[in-house]
Amino acid sequence: MNDQSQQTTKTIDPVKLDRLAEVAVKVGLGLQKGQDLLLTAPAAALPLVRLIAKHAYKAGAGIVTPILSDEEITLNRFRNGAEESFDRAPSWLYEGMAKAFSANTARLAIVGDNPMLLSGEDPEKVARANKANSIAYQPALEKIAGFDINWNIVAFPGLSWAKQVFVGEPDDVAVHKLAEAIFAASRVDVADPVAAWDAHNEALHARMNWLNDERFAALHFTGPGTDLTVGLADGHLWQGGASTAKNGVICNPNIPTEEVFTTPHALKVEGHVVSTKPLSYQGTLIDEIAVRFEGGRIVEAKASRGENVLNRVLDTDEGARCLGEVALVPHSSPISSSGILYYNTLFDENASCHIALGQCYSKCFVDGGSLSPEQIAAQGGNKSLIHIDWMIGSGEVDIDGVRPDGSRVPVFRKGEWA
Repeated sequence: MNDQSQQTTKTIDPVKLDRLAEVAVKVGLGLQKGQDLLLTAPAAALPLVRLIAKHAYKAGAGIVTPILSDEEITLNRFRNGAEESFDRAPSWLYEGMAKAFSANTARLAIVGDNPMLLSGEDPEKVARANKANSIAYQPALEKIAGFDINWNIVAFPGLSWAKQVFVGEPDDVAVHKLAEAIFAASRVDVADPVAAWDAHNEALHARMNWLNDERFAALHFTGPGTDLTVGLADGHLWQGGASTAKNGVICNPNIPTEEVFTTPHALKVEGHVVSTKPLSYQGTLIDEIAVRFEGGRIVEAKASRGENVLNRVLDTDEGARCLGEVALVPHSSPISSSGILYYNTLFDENASCHIALGQCYSKCFVDGGSLSPEQIAAQGGNKSLIHIDWMIGSGEVDIDGVRPDGSRVPVFRKGEWA
C-alpha cells in the first residue's frame, strides 16, 4: 500500500474489520480444520487479507495462500503491453487453481478495486483481455459454478473504489463511509454477527422453500421498459443464503447476500428488459442496458454507455447471449435502502432483482450434484465462459409466477414480495 492508502485505512473501524474477517471464515467459508485456503485480493486490501489469514489459522486451516493484484500494474499492461499480449492470460495459474479446488482447497475472493479502473483504456484491448481471461479461467470456474468446494466473496473499502462511490469527499471520509456501508450490508456492525447471519439465512430459506414448493414454469417481469418472460429450467431448484457444497461444507458464497435465485431455461426467455442500475464489468461501466430476447437468446442489445464492451461480451461464446441465473431481491433490501450505488456487482445485485448472462449453477437443479453437464444442458441449463449479473428490479417492477397450467401467482408487487 502507498502512504495515502495507509492513512485512509486508519479511518476503518478495526473491530468491525476483524468481525468481517471472522464472518468470512466462519459463515462465508465454513472453513474446515486442515482445509487449505486460496485467497485473491487487491493489494489495497492487505489489512483484511492478514485478518482473514489469522482467523483461518485459528479455525485450523492447513495452508493459506494469498494472491494479490495491483491497479498500477494492471494499468501498465494496457498502456505499455505488447499488442499480442491482450489475447493471452495466465492459464497455468488457473489450471493450478483448478487442481487446488480438486484437492478440496477453499476459495475466498476479496473485491475492492476501482470499478472504473479501465474506463479510459482502449475498449478493444479490454474486451480481448477479458475474453482471454474467461477462456483461461474455465477450469477453475467449473469448480466454482459446480459448487464443488466451499467459496466466498467479501469486500474491502479500497481508496480508489471509495472515491468513485462518494465523489468529492475527502479521501479519509470516503473510505470511512464505504467501510461503514460494507460493514452494515455484511451484518458485522452488530455485537454477534454470526447469530445475525443465522437469522438472515433462516429468512432467505423461507422464501426459497416457498418458491420450490410452487414449482413455477416461468416468471413474468413487467415494469417501465420491461415485459420479460423467463422460463425456468426443468427440475430447477431455488437457492438462497447458506447452502451445502459438494464437499459437504455449509457456506455463504456471497457476503452480503439478499437474493434467492435459480436457473432459467436457456431456450425459453422471451421479451424485452432494461437495466435499473449500471453494470460495472471489469473496469468498464455499462449503463442503461436494453435487450430483447427471442428463443432464449439476446437478439438485440443497446446501452447508453459501454455498448461496445457489452456487445463484445455477448459475442464471447455461444452461451453468452443466454441466461444462467435469475434472482429475486426486494426493493426494500438494506443495500437498496442505503441509497448507495456501489458500482460493484456483489453489492448492487443485492439491491435489486437481477439476471445473469452465461454459465448456470449446477446446484440450482434437483440432485444437481449428480447431474452430468449433458443432463444439465438437456434440462435447459446454460453453458458459457462468462457469468455476469445485471440489475432489472426496482420499486416499479411486478413479477408473476406462471404455473405449468398457465395460472398466475403474484410473487412481487412494486418491487416487494407479494
